[in-house]
Amino acid sequence: MKALVYTGVEAMEYRDAPDPQASGGEVMIRVESVGICGSDMHAYLGHDDRRPAPLILGHEAAGVITEGPRAGERVTINPLVTCGACPACTSGRENLCPTRQIISMPPREGAFAQYVTMPETNLVTVPDAISLDVASLAEPLSVSWHSVRLGLAALHPADERRAVVLGGGAIGLAAALALKAMGCSDVTIAEPNPVRRAYLNDRCGVMAVEKAHTAAPLVIDAVGFAATRATASALATPGGVIVHIGLGEDTGGLDVRRMTLQEITFIGTYTYTAQDFRDCAQAMFDGRLGPLDWAENRALSDGSAAFADIRSGRTAAPKIILKPHA
Repeated sequence: MKALVYTGVEAMEYRDAPDPQASGGEVMIRVESVGICGSDMHAYLGHDDRRPAPLILGHEAAGVITEGPRAGERVTINPLVTCGACPACTSGRENLCPTRQIISMPPREGAFAQYVTMPETNLVTVPDAISLDVASLAEPLSVSWHSVRLGLAALHPADERRAVVLGGGAIGLAAALALKAMGCSDVTIAEPNPVRRAYLNDRCGVMAVEKAHTAAPLVIDAVGFAATRATASALATPGGVIVHIGLGEDTGGLDVRRMTLQEITFIGTYTYTAQDFRDCAQAMFDGRLGPLDWAENRALSDGSAAFADIRSGRTAAPKIILKPHA
């Protein structure tokens, strides 16, 4: 099969790769649509030791099962593989499984390829009316769905349902859409890139500003740099909640003194539970997250250029979806 392989810092190569082999309980999927995630970019820039080169990245995927009794079924992929038996898994918190694996991280190759194998339990059937391009957004949307669910649950009942989201990439936009779907209508995205900010305002049905100046009970950091954590620390109202999704850099930024004196809750969030993934997919299929027509499509063979364009800030769309069979 053909695959886009991460070969070193800022280096991607479209080349032949061995076909994956499905083991017990897994099925082969012909990948039709796969998105570029921020974590793929971190690896591309050499900032993720968990993803060493050479490696097939990509975990935001949808496609068609090619074999077995479900052959021909259109599916979106939950890329998080867990044991199913530990206390985390049996309590519905699979994302905290101590032996969790995710495709695009060893030992599992990713979905920037024509084919990938996954356990059947990780697949959600996609209705015929939903394109596989849209279905491939289930993974990043589920990240934000999970984070928003935790953040809103942590808010004091007396607090307004008002939020600021830091970062207007796919995760930040998805957080804004999830907030609205869960009843928080007053949402502002802070996005410094003028090209992306204009796209968000004109195409995505959200309000985006260069810099947030108004404090809010709920602040979602979808970037994860020291500077955005400092902003989140300053913007959260007394008794408010900071939800941290982004993994831009590991340290710095939090105003721990203010967070302590003002009883500001900090929640770190990682991926999603299996139920979050199913709930978010259903919200997508029901149209509760909007038309989801804000992604740009490119051929997988052009993937190296797509990474370079994201790196340079030349892309307005919050998401680029690669097409392995284009």
